[in-house]
Amino acid sequence: MKQEINPKETSRSQAFELWMKAPNPMVTFFKTIDVTQIVKVSRKKGLKFNMLLDWCIGRAASTIKEFYLLPVGERLMQYDSIAVNTIVKNTEGEVSSCDILYTESLDEFDRQYQEHTAQVAATCRDRDLSEDCMVIGTSAIVDTEIDGAVGMNSGIFNNPFLIWGRYRRKWFRYELPISFQFHHTQMDGAHAGRFLANLQKEIDNIK
Repeated sequence: MKQEINPKETSRSQAFELWMKAPNPMVTFFKTIDVTQIVKVSRKKGLKFNMLLDWCIGRAASTIKEFYLLPVGERLMQYDSIAVNTIVKNTEGEVSSCDILYTESLDEFDRQYQEHTAQVAATCRDRDLSEDCMVIGTSAIVDTEIDGAVGMNSGIFNNPFLIWGRYRRKWFRYELPISFQFHHTQMDGAHAGRFLANLQKEIDNIK
């Protein structure tokens, strides 16, 4: 569920005034994260790497209140839930978009992930939860290794967005460079930095 709120009654009041009409309000951070624990859990339990990473992303974001706000058009919207988007290869050889509602239960998130990505792949129809959830976009370019990527500033899609490629082996560890793009109205660099630190913590603690 979402509702419009008065920016002046939030901690983002000044940011709303500064960045809503800026020609490029999007900020991109680059960070290399250690995904060794995800690789281990994925192999041991037969779970998909991207599903595990998506769940960790949702879990890391869920504790930061700024993730429940989003500039939409010229308004500031507040949400009571978060979803993580994943890109799915469909039966026509193209890609479709699939939003997965974040839940604290990894088992439930995995169940949703398997069910809805399979449905989207088969029907070639996007699953969109943006009317009810603040959606975190992701794009996994697993065919190659990349150092990072900068997303587009369309003025329409203001959602936070993460991009990554194939993870890399470094001695006995696995590393993954990621980029994290966010709208400056939604959060500041300190919030983004805390999210990325939370993400590493959630990855390290996944069982």
